[in-house]
Amino acid sequence: MRAAVVHTYGEPEGVVVEEIDRHVVLAPGTARVAVRAAAVNYPDLLRIADTYQVSIPLPFVPGSEFSGTVVDVAPDVGNVRVGDAVIGVTTHGAFAEETVLEAWRLTRLPAGIDWRQAAAFGVTYTTCYHALRTFAHVRPDNWVVVLGAAGGIGLAAVDIAVAMGTRVLAAASSEEKLAVARAAGAEATVNYATEDLKKRIKEITGAGADVVLDPVGGPAAEQSLRALRWGGRYVVVGFASGEIPRIPLNLVLLKGVVITGFENRTIMTHLPEVAPKHRAEVFDLLATGRLRPRIGGVYPLDDVARALREVADRRAIGKILVDVAASPVATPIAVEEP
Repeated sequence: MRAAVVHTYGEPEGVVVEEIDRHVVLAPGTARVAVRAAAVNYPDLLRIADTYQVSIPLPFVPGSEFSGTVVDVAPDVGNVRVGDAVIGVTTHGAFAEETVLEAWRLTRLPAGIDWRQAAAFGVTYTTCYHALRTFAHVRPDNWVVVLGAAGGIGLAAVDIAVAMGTRVLAAASSEEKLAVARAAGAEATVNYATEDLKKRIKEITGAGADVVLDPVGGPAAEQSLRALRWGGRYVVVGFASGEIPRIPLNLVLLKGVVITGFENRTIMTHLPEVAPKHRAEVFDLLATGRLRPRIGGVYPLDDVARALREVADRRAIGKILVDVAASPVATPIAVEEP
């Protein structure tokens, strides 16, 4: 079967598409899925560069979320069956014609959701829902600031926060990106490349923001922390800027804020009493049409390095997908606007 393979840690351009052997025998608890589409996420880049929290031995197939059809299951698997359309979330293995993973990582695809929307949902939407629901405990009257609001995580956060009835202030680095966030339902926007982020958040929200969701890091982190009201909540979900901020802890003391973060990779293990329930809630929002992932670009498997570079250079608006089932072409596949 064809797959994207990392033989040497480094840049996206080092990922090669080649023929590899398929898994013949399934281990207990696993399933084999024919991949239709897979999404690019920032942690994929970290794994390729071997700068993620957990190192993956070489060689490996990158890609952490996908949609596809179950083609085989181990005898002890009961949550999915052969023929089921599914959404999958894993650590790696999605940029291939087939992938084998633990069956508990698969969720049946809700009716009416197409393959591309499904592939763009699993990682970003569950991450943002846990950030806002499980950790920030947002309420409808809250002002929620979303940094990097036009990226995959950022737009998912805007989409979810709007669906939860909150007031959303989207922050991004260009007017084009802010226009996309407004179209997704953001009530207010700030261009942190040209405006004073702390000042504008306070002007817009009055007493200060209730919640900040930060997938970016860098200099915007401290500015938005300073713009929280007393007792506000700051949730860290990533560092897409490449810069891990160093926060003065006196701000935490003086403002009485709560700073928290989490890894979607381990939340089901650490919070088994609430995480499955909240995961089911966000999938219900998708199934009922209250959430709709925005697709920013779709590339064939042979162009996976270009898809990865699009995210690495922070040019992406919405999710970048790899259409594994598509015929090889030299340019991005046309994307239908929502």
